[in-house]
Amino acid sequence: MRNAGRMKILGTLALLVAGLLAAGCKSVPELTSAQAQALIQASYDQATAVGANIVVNDLGMREGVTAKYWTRSKAYPNQYWADFTLTPDGKKALKLPDGTDVIQWRPDSPTDSKFSVTVVTVAANHLKAHDVSDIQDEIVPGVQTAKGAAFIEGVNLDGVPEPLQNIAHNPGNKLSRRRNADFSLEGGNWKLHGIQ
Repeated sequence: MRNAGRMKILGTLALLVAGLLAAGCKSVPELTSAQAQALIQASYDQATAVGANIVVNDLGMREGVTAKYWTRSKAYPNQYWADFTLTPDGKKALKLPDGTDVIQWRPDSPTDSKFSVTVVTVAANHLKAHDVSDIQDEIVPGVQTAKGAAFIEGVNLDGVPEPLQNIAHNPGNKLSRRRNADFSLEGGNWKLHGIQ
């Protein structure tokens, strides 16, 4: 009788402990790739739209002349330096980071294939997130439940004229890069915690 009473008490305690553990281990809602992408894109869409930086190499300079974005306004005695002034069409499509309207083309030699300048599109856009993958549990300081995901961050060239888009696809330009995002579970919903 005594052993049966103890077994009953131990069984009750075991059920109580199991119930408390089950109540404390709530299931975590799934974070899908589509949800993660929507959270990242919402963050990008809240940021200020900006023009895209485009690296212009020798090929890009020739394409810019053909597109009538700039014209040579000064040639130098060494025959490979030149100044190019933005045309009215060029000013509608791009601007220079220094705020002037003159591209100073200054390669080290006539065969310098590495020299380039940077222009900025007038069309301002938000970055685009796509190809979210590798969603997994993460440890994020200050966050009780977290997940991380890899994704591709891409430059958006909507509204940029086609000749300038073509220049943007020349060597030297990086229109996308792999990034990582952290998500935190707050109030039963996933929120974007940060992007690295």
